[in-house]
Amino acid sequence: MDIRYSANQKDVKRYTTEELRREFLIENLYVPDEIVAVYSHVDRMVTLGCMPVHETVPIDKGIDVWANFGTSYFLERREIGIFNIGGAGKISVDGTVYPLSYKDCLYITRGAREVLFSSGDPAAPAKFYMVSAPAHRSYETRLLRLEDAAKRPMGDTATSNKRVINQFIHPDVLPTCQLSMGMTVLEPGSVWNTMPAHTHERRMEIYMYFEVPENNVVFHLMGEPQETRHIVMQNEQAVISPSWSIHAGAGTSNYTFIWAMGGENQAFDDMDNIATPDLK
Repeated sequence: MDIRYSANQKDVKRYTTEELRREFLIENLYVPDEIVAVYSHVDRMVTLGCMPVHETVPIDKGIDVWANFGTSYFLERREIGIFNIGGAGKISVDGTVYPLSYKDCLYITRGAREVLFSSGDPAAPAKFYMVSAPAHRSYETRLLRLEDAAKRPMGDTATSNKRVINQFIHPDVLPTCQLSMGMTVLEPGSVWNTMPAHTHERRMEIYMYFEVPENNVVFHLMGEPQETRHIVMQNEQAVISPSWSIHAGAGTSNYTFIWAMGGENQAFDDMDNIATPDLK
């Protein structure tokens, strides 16, 4: 497991491009028949990727659970949200099997002991993207399809940010301890994933960009509002965004991204908006 410690915003001002990428960018999430995991000490969130091809892969493959979490199994004191961005696959949770097609989501509550990932076709394997947060109680494991998500159309073609925010793991859809996840889909001709930019002091966020067309990239904006930085991101890469950082971006084409948040609360209207002319 890759461990990322918290980065101070005063130090980040002096980071080189490579230092920014090493601290916040998550690459190579999908390795055949392996679990790729990045533990961020920002709100103790864990980002994972799994691409089962020829094997059924357990969630803790290659992870020393006791050394990293001090628990006897991965979800003993954690909850997790999982999206499939690949071919058809299945997730077995303590013997109950959930089939996940493209863009389906599974929320698994705290206390699930055995979580197994598999694909229906090795030639078109599933790609499971996951974010896990600490949890203090158990709720209900639930499979969510795109039609189950709460939908919020946003933006306008005139400002190149017409998009739909699909809220999957969200208080309006199902209860969780602190984890929230959703999927934002930009329409053709739109490239900005949010504007005005904002921060939310009480929650961190992780973005995972996908459906980025070949030979295109996303310029992910981060940093303090008056000390912005950027990370150039490829398809199916994720980025960690601390609470002090803005998180916005623009692509050379439209794209889709999955957002995940964890922290003190789930009050989505308590963000601190920054007027666009005030950005530096």
